[in-house]
Order: sequence, then structure tokens, then C-alpha cells
Amino acid sequence: MSIKPLADRVLIKPVAAEEKTVGGIIIPDSAKEKPAKGEVVAVGQGTKDEAMVLAVGDLVLYGKYAGTEIEHEGVKYLIMRQSDVLATL
Repeated sequence: MSIKPLADRVLIKPVAAEEKTVGGIIIPDSAKEKPAKGEVVAVGQGTKDEAMVLAVGDLVLYGKYAGTEIEHEGVKYLIMRQSDVLATL
């Protein structure tokens, strides 16, 4: 990975949204919920006050509007602070 987060930030690849149907009606992409689950692909070193507890490969839950979306080599990622991650799975 050529992107290296700094301090207490993590780089997350969101898990694809699941296809949902309601009574045979396919919900369009614009109406789907933003996924709040993803895989950690890179982590920073942490800070002097907060150690990095997440590791590459962790499956995590994060807030619906957490992080900043970036695109690198055609793949969309989220970069956010470790404190924006709610839980590991």
C-alpha cells in the first residue's frame, strides 16, 4: 500500500453494500445505506497519548458519516481517526 496514514489515522476499504429487495423491487444505488463496515488496510503509528490498537486486516464498524473518502488507483477508501472506529468484528 503506497498510502501511509499518519499519527492515529487508519485507512479503511469499505465493504460493498448488500443488494436488498423489497417485495421484488430492487432498491437503486442512490437509495442504499452507506456501508458502515470495512477492512483496515493501513494504520499510522499512533500518538504519544494514544497507542494504535487497530491492525491491518481488522474488520471494523465505523460511524455512518465518519472519515474522508479518497480514491487511489480506482479503489475507494476512507481515512479516519482511530477514535472514529466504533468496534472490531
